[in-house]
Amino acid sequence: MERIGKARGDRLLVLVLILMLGVGLSVLLSASAYYAERLFQDPYYFFKRQLLWVLLGVTALLAAAHVPLDFLRRATPLIVAMALILTILTFVPGIGQPIMGARRWLFLFGQSFEPSELVKFSLVLYLAAIFSKKQDRINDPINSLLPPLLVVSLFVTLIYLQNDFSTAFFILLIALSMFLIAQVRIVYFILLSLLFVPVGGMLLFTKAHRVRRLMAFLNPLADPSGSGYQVIAAQTAFVSGGFWGRGLGRGVKKLGGLPEAHSDFIFAVVGEEAGFLGAVLVLVLFLLLAWRGYSLVVRGRDSYSRYLAFGITSTITLQALLNIAVAIGLVPATGIPLPLFSSGGSSMLVTLMMGGVLINLSRQGQDEGARRGGVLGLDERWGS
Repeated sequence: MERIGKARGDRLLVLVLILMLGVGLSVLLSASAYYAERLFQDPYYFFKRQLLWVLLGVTALLAAAHVPLDFLRRATPLIVAMALILTILTFVPGIGQPIMGARRWLFLFGQSFEPSELVKFSLVLYLAAIFSKKQDRINDPINSLLPPLLVVSLFVTLIYLQNDFSTAFFILLIALSMFLIAQVRIVYFILLSLLFVPVGGMLLFTKAHRVRRLMAFLNPLADPSGSGYQVIAAQTAFVSGGFWGRGLGRGVKKLGGLPEAHSDFIFAVVGEEAGFLGAVLVLVLFLLLAWRGYSLVVRGRDSYSRYLAFGITSTITLQALLNIAVAIGLVPATGIPLPLFSSGGSSMLVTLMMGGVLINLSRQGQDEGARRGGVLGLDERWGS
């Protein structure tokens, strides 16, 4: 039974992913029906598209759950190159088209794809591979720190040039967390933070819509029919849902009163229709995913497995927490989707692929040395 359990992977992790898919599809159907009927005369339009991406994503999950990790590691340069090419293609007229001021989608054969979602995954793969390879000389600033820093900076710059500040910031956040967990000398980490934080602050104020989002966060009532409208509508949805909610399908804010109800603000629909209890249950699902993912960091058989588990788990859970924080008004609006819930094929496909890698990692044997050394084998080298 122990061998069978290992072969199948972490069953609780698999169960959590299945539950999130089921709940996510149900909420999406409810949140998108009115908007889909009004735009496409088909209330199931977004649901059917999402279901197609779920099928593709589950196929990718199964493949990622069984591919040898050594093969995935060797294929990392190809995956990074593919993500880079697709990101550059968004700037090519006719292939990449701007939507709502951002040029982050590719359109081919009637389908759209957002390369920045693949960038998140590819950078985690790359950083896990390079940090594990150079673990014994991780604090060499030229040979070990400069190459990943240049790669991360390249992708962050390209995504920023797409006018997608939120995703660029999120990718930088994940990258810096992996630098930190790879035991980069704390002095270097502080220097990197001192470099990126002021630059990010300055770039925040280079576009008027970013400033409006920040002002709406600080005081949404200052412009209730403009920049503060989404924030107020989302908070109103949560308040009207109460503890038990109005019931699935019975929400009213999604009927034109809450922009992006089927995508960026889908958690507000959860709050209105499933109430405080339903919102907490969704949050618990993500926390369970985080628990099982970070437990793989502790149980990883080598540094590559541990870094990979940390990067993937952080990407999924931090993205979810950021989206939820936006919906309840704790941070400014970002445009970051809720994984496995928000409408969007690119996010669904890549998230399920990352979930497959987590299942793959859970099938690997434990590294006794890693368990003795702590979460990532942290030791006295941290402050050296």
